[in-house]
Amino acid sequence: MKLNPKHDLWTAFVLLAAALAAWEAGVRVSRTPVYLLPAPSQVWQTFWVNPTYYLDALWITLGEALGGLTLGLLAGIGVAVGVTLRPRLESGVMTLALLIKSMPLAAIAPLLTIWLGFGVLPKMIITALLTFFPVLVNTLVGLQSADGEMLDLMRLHRATSWQTLRHLRAWLALPYLFAALRVAAPLSLMGAVIAEWTGAGNGLGHIMWLAYANLNLPPLFAAIFVVSTVSALIYLLIVWIEERAMPWRTPPVE
Repeated sequence: MKLNPKHDLWTAFVLLAAALAAWEAGVRVSRTPVYLLPAPSQVWQTFWVNPTYYLDALWITLGEALGGLTLGLLAGIGVAVGVTLRPRLESGVMTLALLIKSMPLAAIAPLLTIWLGFGVLPKMIITALLTFFPVLVNTLVGLQSADGEMLDLMRLHRATSWQTLRHLRAWLALPYLFAALRVAAPLSLMGAVIAEWTGAGNGLGHIMWLAYANLNLPPLFAAIFVVSTVSALIYLLIVWIEERAMPWRTPPVE
């Protein structure tokens, strides 16, 4: 029996409301100081006093995230296509990709800020580095998922490597690419925030850093809630686009 997506969404809202209520009650009963853990009502009040402060910062962070995600997508898909067409390159390329994946972003971000300044470019590069690997791995698996019979049929029709890629491998890789986007798209927002911690004059990461430096936790949690909410909305948007791009894969609701 298939689950109803609307029912799942309602269940998620109920669980979230219960968690926030438990948080609110726990803070009030224990009388936890606001500099250690603010209650959700305090966080909401902080946001509502000046919502444009957070929303303006959100647009800046979203722009950096979108630019970095685009770079990561283009690089990941491009490398996956190249490896598929030239299988001998796979071992060396994947080794290099793993090295890039293993690099600590907390150490790289300050270096990029020193080399490239406090503009948008270092934030986009950090975001691209964060999203590149899941896109590469998922796309490569999808492109290589064609079985022998399918490839034999393409050879029987004398299809070139590019024609096989376009008419067979690309369609097989599409579900894998959307699976990668489900991970990479929310991650891009996290990458932009992390990059802003190392040096930025605006953005949600900048708000978080200022709040942390001043031990002013309500603005910090307000920015966290904005990032979390937008990340969830981005994930739902990717799922919505996926269902319409591949309607044949949408399961029936019973």
